[in-house]
Amino acid sequence: MRDPHAVATIVDVLRRAYGDSHARLLLRDGISVEALIDALLSAPLSERDVARLITVALESGDFEMTPDFTTRPSHLKFIYDPPNSLRVVDIVMLTESRAFSSADIWLRLRDV
Repeated sequence: MRDPHAVATIVDVLRRAYGDSHARLLLRDGISVEALIDALLSAPLSERDVARLITVALESGDFEMTPDFTTRPSHLKFIYDPPNSLRVVDIVMLTESRAFSSADIWLRLRDV
């Protein structure tokens, strides 16, 4: 794992939000980035930590991402509430052909 501390934090947040069995299922079969953001926002984390964990989940390689954005240029855009604050409430992945909302992006923990 490239960032085991971040992955452990994400796993812990999912366990607290969904319970151990459901969190294991989500990590094995996939979770939408939208659901991950909701779980992170409900955890006792700073806004900075939430943004960092989302970025790690999307860019570290510790999670398989569907669709795969590594084969074409893409840009991660954070949506803040209110604008110009540090409170991340959503993300959008921008590519040359379209924008993908957090509900369109799925993550699955890679086998170690």
